[in-house]
Amino acid sequence: MNEYEKLIEKILNHFVSDAFKDELAMAKKEFFENAGTLDENSEHYESRMAQFYDWYFFTRELKGFGQTPLDACLLVRELRFSEEELKTLEILKQHRHSIFEFIKIKNGDVYIKDLLANKKLVVKESSFVFGFDPDELFEVRLIPHGDSYVFTRGFCFHPESAKKFILSEVKRHRKDPDLDPDAMMLRLIKMRYKFEQYKHVKPEMIYSNEGKLGL
Repeated sequence: MNEYEKLIEKILNHFVSDAFKDELAMAKKEFFENAGTLDENSEHYESRMAQFYDWYFFTRELKGFGQTPLDACLLVRELRFSEEELKTLEILKQHRHSIFEFIKIKNGDVYIKDLLANKKLVVKESSFVFGFDPDELFEVRLIPHGDSYVFTRGFCFHPESAKKFILSEVKRHRKDPDLDPDAMMLRLIKMRYKFEQYKHVKPEMIYSNEGKLGL
């Protein structure tokens, strides 16, 4: 576990405690709504929960704070941070959340393209080097680390058949700054879950703006 993961875990442990059980239940309903049941025995369970906790920590505003756990943690009297942790906290606030295209892996470095920013990046000496496919787009958050980045654990890989639709959505968001990319990416995650759930349905029926499956 790296320094970023340790700090995220420390903060999350507070915001998923009994005092926040209603908030957590509300957040899970919001995240998994219309996305199929959350089966603890499913092979996708751990990856789904990693995606949820990344969203809960980095993106979703807590109802009682009007801020994400990442931003609200400094307001919590029970949480105490060292000088190093405060520096790490500031780095976490500079995270990059986007849809990415895999380019290549070379000498343990992962070359990717941030499609929303239209910018190529390199994640040096990545601990994650498996599961990438040039034909599959993926969503994740990147944490700045020196002259490179570190992947968070909440990867969501979208099927090759969804690539055309996702690229059209990315293009639409790049043209209109008033659109919320986080909302788009949450919707795409739900589409991914529907894709797993309805194997008999054509992917273009799921990855669509026509809303035929409630998304």
